[in-house]
Amino acid sequence: MKKIELKTSYELYRDKSELLAEDLDLINRAFEETKKSYAPYSKFNVGCVLLLENGKIVTGSNQENAAYPSGMCAERVAIWKASSEYPAVAVLKLAIAVHSKNNVVDEPIGPCGGCRQTLSEYEVNQKKPIELLFTGEKGPVIKTKSLLDLLPLSFNRDYL
Repeated sequence: MKKIELKTSYELYRDKSELLAEDLDLINRAFEETKKSYAPYSKFNVGCVLLLENGKIVTGSNQENAAYPSGMCAERVAIWKASSEYPAVAVLKLAIAVHSKNNVVDEPIGPCGGCRQTLSEYEVNQKKPIELLFTGEKGPVIKTKSLLDLLPLSFNRDYL
């Protein structure tokens, strides 16, 4: 038996004010997208913004449905929209922002497992990392250099 350790790293910013201008713009746009969220059940509004290689911005927000699990996360809404509108264009950055009508979200909230798996497939397929930024309503921001930093040993089409 051989023990192998996996390590990952990320940048932790005290708050949005420490971000570079481009990253701050993406986070602010993601917060704007939370206003388009349809979350009457969880009251947990998520916005996602993608920066594509061609300079285009693609957005998404979470969309709930009374017939759980028929809703959809903001990240998957955005990535599938980008893929359908710009099928051969790489995603460079993805920003996620959240707010809740139930309580103050003061810590970074990353993508759920299903979104991590979905996003990782796009990163693997485009053969370029997707930088990720995510935050709550206030407080710290996390930035990773790659989606795969959040999902080491991910499943992808190479296994099929």
